Amino acid sequence: MANPTVRVGDVVPTGTFCTDAWKGKKVVLISVPGAFTPTCHANHLPPYIQKYDEFKAKGVDQIAVVTANDAFVMSGWGKALGFKDKILPLSDPTAAWTSQLGLSVDLSKANELGLGLRTSRFALILDDLKITYLGVEPARGVTVSGADAVLAAL
Repeated sequence: MANPTVRVGDVVPTGTFCTDAWKGKKVVLISVPGAFTPTCHANHLPPYIQKYDEFKAKGVDQIAVVTANDAFVMSGWGKALGFKDKILPLSDPTAAWTSQLGLSVDLSKANELGLGLRTSRFALILDDLKITYLGVEPARGVTVSGADAVLAAL
């Protein structure tokens, strides 16, 4: 499991993606180990799409998902799940950004799948780049990083 080096109140580090565009905005950032993987594809992301209007009603400017897949896989996943303009797919292919947060996980030997270094399963609420919620999953499954938990924290 991940060992976060960031805490609530910290400013999120700059990423190779659009963290600078999040200045002055409220952002929900979801992280999953991999696009198209069973839990991520069937259980984690669909509730965020279904409850998009609830997030907007609570003042969320952007919902984004990051994973250790390349940009082409993320684009395909977004099309498959229907992210459209609701969820911004972000690529952290070597888990470098999530490693800065202490939120990467080595899945080289997990279930013999050999997935390598991945982003762990978590959710952040950012307000003007400051972390106001950090929900890191303590075990397999979706609880503290799920849409309902994040909505409750907003």
